[in-house]
Amino acid sequence: MKLRGMTVLVLVLIVAAVARVMIGPAEHDGRIHLAFGIPTTALFRLRIGAVLSAGFLGAALGLAGLALQVLLRNPLASPFVLGISSGAGFGVALVLALAWRFSLPAIAFGGEVVGAAVGALSTLALVAWLGRSRTGHDTTTLLLAGVILGGILSAGTMLLEQFVPHGLRGDLLSWMAGRLPELPTTAASATLVCCVALGLLVMQLHARALDVACLSDEEASSSGVNLRRLRVMLFLVGGLLAAVAVAYAGPIGFIGLVGPHLARRLIGAHHQWLVPGAAVAGGALLVTADVARQLIDVGTGRLPVGVVTALAGGPAFLWLLRSGRWRT
Repeated sequence: MKLRGMTVLVLVLIVAAVARVMIGPAEHDGRIHLAFGIPTTALFRLRIGAVLSAGFLGAALGLAGLALQVLLRNPLASPFVLGISSGAGFGVALVLALAWRFSLPAIAFGGEVVGAAVGALSTLALVAWLGRSRTGHDTTTLLLAGVILGGILSAGTMLLEQFVPHGLRGDLLSWMAGRLPELPTTAASATLVCCVALGLLVMQLHARALDVACLSDEEASSSGVNLRRLRVMLFLVGGLLAAVAVAYAGPIGFIGLVGPHLARRLIGAHHQWLVPGAAVAGGALLVTADVARQLIDVGTGRLPVGVVTALAGGPAFLWLLRSGRWRT
């Protein structure tokens, strides 16, 4: 089952990647229209850049979602649902607003990645604290805390937009909708790839401990697992991967929720396979969403990828919540 499930995920990722390269808008007779086929060299470079961005970004979100689900022992946890993406977005917007206000480069205030990391980790810590009870984390309280904090931080981001010039405001609005860079900078790409590789390696090395961490505290402790150290690791990995993803492409919802669930259904619950499976599933979902948005022309261009993932992932979240299948 494990090998078969992983093979299915990899094949879906490959098919989606090929489709993304072959499908997209192209210019013909002075007009832009949807084209199918082998692209020109210039278009191929743009499309392969989008595929790589979506693949690694989806992997980051899939791993972040899995880390948070194990950390909180809550299968409904994800960076978007818990407001972590909004916290990271607020951190990025604050750094950019301060940089503009004082006419300094963003790096003077830590840079976008540092701003996103501080916002993401602070939000995660606050949500975890608000959702904590004597018997552990309560699912309903966690979800409500995440939704409310996410709404507050999103409002804070929109408030910051009012203090910056129109050009920067337009960039922030576009970024908040979720966008995949087709020609990302070398520094941004290297940061994303290194963080994904590091997160994957760390979680893979702790795969057995992750299996045990899904049990009760007493059972986990009796198995020799240092839960405190493991939870710190999951806190940092989940928060930082979500932060890097938001700094790279903006808040993109539900990939971190659906990716790990899809991997569990196809591969099983053992983290030795589930960790790489969640990364591949996240990448496959986001590349597929990018393909889907190429087919939707609303008259002013293609939809942002964050809109597509929200339209598809929102109903999936409600179905999981209503059906109770997330409990299994």
